[in-house]
Amino acid sequence: MSQGQLFGTLSFGSCRRSHFTTDETELLQAICDQIAIALERTNLVNSLQQQTEQLRQADRLKDEFLAVLSHELRTPLNPILGWARLLQTRHFDQDRTLSALATIERNAKLQAQLIDDLLDISQIMRGKLTLNATPVNLATVISAALETVRLAAEAKQIQFEVTIEDQVRQVAGDPGRLQQVVWNLLSNAVKFTDEAGRIEIRLTQFDHHARVQIIDSGSGINPAFVPHVFEYFRQADGSTTRKFGGLGLGLAIARQLVELHGGTIWAESAGEGYGATFTFQIPGLNAVSSAVSAAPVLPLPTLPLAGIHALIVDDDPDTLDLLAFLLEQNGARVTTASTAAEALQVLEQLRPNILLSDVGMPEMDGYDLMRAIRASDRGQDLPAIAITAYAGELNQQSAIAASFQRHIVKPIDSDQLILAISELAAHRC
Repeated sequence: MSQGQLFGTLSFGSCRRSHFTTDETELLQAICDQIAIALERTNLVNSLQQQTEQLRQADRLKDEFLAVLSHELRTPLNPILGWARLLQTRHFDQDRTLSALATIERNAKLQAQLIDDLLDISQIMRGKLTLNATPVNLATVISAALETVRLAAEAKQIQFEVTIEDQVRQVAGDPGRLQQVVWNLLSNAVKFTDEAGRIEIRLTQFDHHARVQIIDSGSGINPAFVPHVFEYFRQADGSTTRKFGGLGLGLAIARQLVELHGGTIWAESAGEGYGATFTFQIPGLNAVSSAVSAAPVLPLPTLPLAGIHALIVDDDPDTLDLLAFLLEQNGARVTTASTAAEALQVLEQLRPNILLSDVGMPEMDGYDLMRAIRASDRGQDLPAIAITAYAGELNQQSAIAASFQRHIVKPIDSDQLILAISELAAHRC
């Protein structure tokens, strides 16, 4: 025994005597103590070696992740910058121009998704990710997620087979985050499924849980890697010769989001070449609702912003020019300002219907601008939208606290922005 820890027992006996002398007992005790010290030292050495190896493994994973991160962030930039420079020569026909613009948009969205994933992981690891829970029908969530991956699946001629039970309980959850879970799992399935493959999506009721299964006919998972598929920054192939891109964050985010909803998620695969099944389940509410289809999205009017006068404030001239062009093309009259001080001067002379403002600006930021506007007689009821690259939950709360009605994250979804402007302007009227 050493420091209160029992390592084992040693038994001593004699055929000639019934007891040991005091000196013999002390000698045997000293032998036991030395053996205990030696065992303790061995255990400490083994523990130190294990910790050292774990640190080396973590360091290898960090270096591998940083290398992959650099590659994944730079890769979309190449076609974006390349086609942008070529388009400036204006020597392309319409088809080639449209193809180039589609390539730029696709890669810009890819880079935005990578940044969103990094932000989500940061919030999750700091315990800052919150859910806006409401009753959610997972059939609607699945329908919306399918639309986001349909083009990628069609490009590989992958067939979807969707099975939804008639009576599946709603769950208490954040519809946006649950859609993110399904989207991550579907994107993973599309990525690892060969051309002309098949992906099956099932929504069933299992005991008191709503269960979603995504079954693909793809490349499968090595059994040794299955326990690690939901770990941060882990990929089955992290080498420079890997076939599939990505940061290895999607499944880790999916696991965390499912667990935040009180659910569980797991992966199964018979091995490489045999496809994979990803399953998650969320506790259901007591109320039962029939599976319903997602509501159709109504098209916007031809000029949805006709009659609206917008004031746009942004210190970045490219963003200012883009927003002004977008709003003018949709019928709005636009006034621009490159600083908060300039915007306040404009408001002394004009009465716009709505304000669009950046948050991160020199001298006076968007929050201070809003406080100054609300403190004036002419700006107390002016609808305002924060347009910013600060995408965190706390940033959204700060924008609302500063009296912005909406918080829209860059890169801007033009349809989302136009709809938000239309709704706020109509509400003011």
